[in-house]
Amino acid sequence: MNGFSFWTIWLRNGRVWKKHILATLIGNLGQPLLFLLAMGYGLGRDMASVEGLTYLQFIAPGLVASSVMYSAALETTYGSYTRLTVQKTYEAILMTPLGVADLVLGEIVWGASKGVLAGIIMLLALPLFGVVPSLWVIALLPVLFLSGMFFSAFGLIMTALAKNYDFFNYFTSLVITPLFLFSGIFFPVQTMAPPVRGVLEILPLTPIVSLARVFCYGRFGEPVLLKIIGSLLATGCAVWLAGYLLRRRLIQ
Repeated sequence: MNGFSFWTIWLRNGRVWKKHILATLIGNLGQPLLFLLAMGYGLGRDMASVEGLTYLQFIAPGLVASSVMYSAALETTYGSYTRLTVQKTYEAILMTPLGVADLVLGEIVWGASKGVLAGIIMLLALPLFGVVPSLWVIALLPVLFLSGMFFSAFGLIMTALAKNYDFFNYFTSLVITPLFLFSGIFFPVQTMAPPVRGVLEILPLTPIVSLARVFCYGRFGEPVLLKIIGSLLATGCAVWLAGYLLRRRLIQ
């Protein structure tokens, strides 16, 4: 098969997803939109500015980034696990000329695509709350896709390790939710004590949240290239590990 065979997986997942598009969009966007409404538009009106931004402006880009994380990670946990165990879709796919590498990359790119779609919808919703991004926001889209790739691969790693659906409750509660709360969406990481700040800055969502603010408002005071390179390296490692673990599970 050629190097783009994984698109067959992407197209297959897309056709299935179209049947449930409304339910999945509501599920993935519900929490970020509610936080934007409650904490940004509601509570934020009574809070002081943060880093020269209103509180609503401060949290909005991070909530865009979090919507990508939620959508991508949920797709390659619950969705991929269902295809792996209940529907036996992976077994059927591997009976074709497609290989494990095609399967893994197709699943990850599909999850990242859903993540970017969720991010775009969030971006389009921001003006409804009075937050108008700059033209630099176009440059944010590849960053959101990169983030989607990482969290899709992260989710697929969990799928390869999971024994049942209950496993994902731990993943959501102990990994995804802490990332949502402590990656600089709701408060500046720079204000924390040095040891805590060091830990928070290496969380995989933290540089994406920072880059989202940079590109949403054209405020280039951050080491943009360094953050992108770090995210690229993390994504590459996550994709490789997802492929290794899923291959091992499929050949058991």
